[in-house]
Amino acid sequence: MRFDCLTLFPDMMRAVLSESIIGRASAAGILDIRYTNIRDFAENKHNRVDDYPYGGGEGMVMQAMPIYRAWQSVTDNGAKKAKVIYLSPQGKVFDQKTAIRLSQEEHLILLCGHYEGVDERVIEEIVDEEISMGDFVLTGGEIPAMALIDAVGRLIPGVLSSEDAYSHESHFDGLLEHPQYTRPPECLGRTVPDILLSGHHKNITEWKRKESIKRTAKKRPDMLLNAPLTDKERKWLDDFLSEELI
Repeated sequence: MRFDCLTLFPDMMRAVLSESIIGRASAAGILDIRYTNIRDFAENKHNRVDDYPYGGGEGMVMQAMPIYRAWQSVTDNGAKKAKVIYLSPQGKVFDQKTAIRLSQEEHLILLCGHYEGVDERVIEEIVDEEISMGDFVLTGGEIPAMALIDAVGRLIPGVLSSEDAYSHESHFDGLLEHPQYTRPPECLGRTVPDILLSGHHKNITEWKRKESIKRTAKKRPDMLLNAPLTDKERKWLDDFLSEELI
C-alpha cells in the first residue's frame, strides 16, 4: 500500500514512521510511505507557502497552489487516481471502522495542514475526505497523519504476523479487549487468573470474551449499543450488570 504525505515537515514524519513495526514494513516493501515537502512547490525565493487570510483574522493560511502542485507531483498531474485525505479538526472522527475501510485502498494521499488551515479552494479541488483524530486542535496535520498511517498500515497483510494479531484487539469487533497477562504468574501481590494457566482452550476463549464484554460495560458502555453480541453473550452482560448493581 502506498501513502503519500504532503507536509511542511517531512523529516519529522520520516523519523517516526521509520521506526518499529511500520518502519520494518516499509523497509520490507510492504508499505510504501513517501514524503513531499509542500515548500518545494512555492514560487518565491523564500519558499513561503502561507499568507494572510482574506477578510482578516488571526494567523496565516496555507496557499492553494503550492499544495495543488505538490498533489500533481504524486499523481502524474492528476492522472493517477488516489484518495486524498485532509487531516482536519472539521473532519469525521477517525475510528477502527474507518481504518479498516481505508486499508482496502491502494494509494492514500494525506494532506497535512498547518497554521490556520488551507485555502478552501484546494480542498474543493482535490480532497475526497476530511478526517479528524478527535474534538481537539493540534498545531498541524502531521501527528494525525502518522496516527492514520499506523492504524491503517498495521492492517495490511504482512505487516503483522497474522490477522489474529489485530482481529481480537479493542474496537475491532465493537468491544474493548480482555485483560492481558505475562510472566511471572505472580507479581505486585497479584496473580494471573487460574483459567489462563489451565490449558483449556475452550474455557479460556470463553473467559476472554466475557472479560471483553465486562470491560466494555465498565469503561465504554456506549459501545455496547452496537456491539455484535449473541443471545448468550447478552445474558452474560445482563448477569454482570445485575451483579454490579448489588
